[in-house]
Amino acid sequence: MFGEFLNIILKSIKLDKSLYSDAKNFGEASIYFSGIIMILDGIAGAVAANTIVKTAVAMSGLTAILTWFVWSTLIFVLGVKIFPDKQTKVSYKKVLTAVGFAHSPGLIRFFAVTPDLMIPIIFLTQFWIFAGLIISTKQILNFKSNFKSFGIVFLSFLIIVFLSISFVMSRMSALPINQI
Repeated sequence: MFGEFLNIILKSIKLDKSLYSDAKNFGEASIYFSGIIMILDGIAGAVAANTIVKTAVAMSGLTAILTWFVWSTLIFVLGVKIFPDKQTKVSYKKVLTAVGFAHSPGLIRFFAVTPDLMIPIIFLTQFWIFAGLIISTKQILNFKSNFKSFGIVFLSFLIIVFLSISFVMSRMSALPINQI
């Protein structure tokens, strides 16, 4: 079981598209593997950020789970419901699993142990995750075009950024500095 888990992580890090087309990778344990990857990704991000700013590790794990559900929901709604190809028939669970697998490169953030390594590793792994999301979206949604897959992932990203900025800005008005 652990060997299967490591195989999924390595295939995801190598951006191997066969990971998403092989049905055995989407068995009963796959959703748990995805969840573990997402939690570890959040913890790795906190570990990397702690070299500069103190970050709550547990909160980072919970945030990673929330992010996982938001990414998956947006990709599912945009790719399956709004802009599907004719052969796009996939369950939400499969999208959820694939999005979790695509976050495996984030585990490399555990190696950002110095402030000099933190920013390059975070940027590198974020682009790597983005590439993994594009590949996974194309494979599991049976898209013919990489451009369409990129569009779904990028639009999802823009929505997440908008929601995040809106949330932060709504909290800014509660800060005491706003009354100056």
